[in-house]
Amino acid sequence: MANDIGWELYRSFLGVLREGSLSAAARSMGVAQPTVGRHVAALEKSLGLVLFIRTPGGLAPTEAAQALRSHAETLFSTAEALKRTAESQGDGVRGTVRVTASEVIGVEVLPPIVTALQQRHPDLRVELLLSNRVHNLLRQEADIAVRMGQPQQERLIVRRIGRLELGLHAHRDYLQRYGTPTSLAALSTHRLIGFDEETPFLRAARDAFPSWRREAFAVRSDSDVAQLAMMRAGGGIGICQVALARREPTLIRLLPDVRLGLDACLTLHEDLRASPRCRATLDALAEGLERHLAAGA
Repeated sequence: MANDIGWELYRSFLGVLREGSLSAAARSMGVAQPTVGRHVAALEKSLGLVLFIRTPGGLAPTEAAQALRSHAETLFSTAEALKRTAESQGDGVRGTVRVTASEVIGVEVLPPIVTALQQRHPDLRVELLLSNRVHNLLRQEADIAVRMGQPQQERLIVRRIGRLELGLHAHRDYLQRYGTPTSLAALSTHRLIGFDEETPFLRAARDAFPSWRREAFAVRSDSDVAQLAMMRAGGGIGICQVALARREPTLIRLLPDVRLGLDACLTLHEDLRASPRCRATLDALAEGLERHLAAGA
């Protein structure tokens, strides 16, 4: 095995893993397809491994490639973090900060916060990584995370914002068509909107009211944005942030005694505590999220 393998080989390897073909990887990376092919072949030779097998559907990763994936992703995240840190050097708040949050927070809550932040600091660029997957700050997948729940990892600075209240909601048009449930038992006769895959939140919701189970959902989606859109369209009863529903008079809260809550917090890798771009972003996010939570209290 070669002792010195260039980062560009791993970058092309990760591109093919993510995209499934040399051509798609080349387009995503902005390089020529033959370059990606040479990089993958050179990496296979250096490691003494077969990483991909050609199939009618493209390049399928071998078991060895899957085993290397997390390490390649860590290299990629570290390289991107290095670039963000280098860009931020100099006077004032500048460079790029990468923020991860859930889809619904990123779509419904963060835009005005980020807009105000960039008005104060025009040289600051913000990358929003929106996903319901929890990204690893220790692997530098992001600089700051907006999380619902207390992180357990060490070496993270945690700023608790407050309690995010959730409740059952439906559009006024839906209630006019199907009636308003007056008890948890009555939910069994309604169209419910919920998750597809089992999650800790779903288990907690089911503890609060047993009818909230996957089999009962008329519409299932692991996207909280899609669930909210279905509620807005009158597609059924779902769980929504109280603060978001209060923005829209057409979304009616049901059974207000049934409450769910999540602890909202901001997390930052301790190595970034002195970074002006991260400090400014963390403060802006905390201020904006506190206002959002207060609207739902």
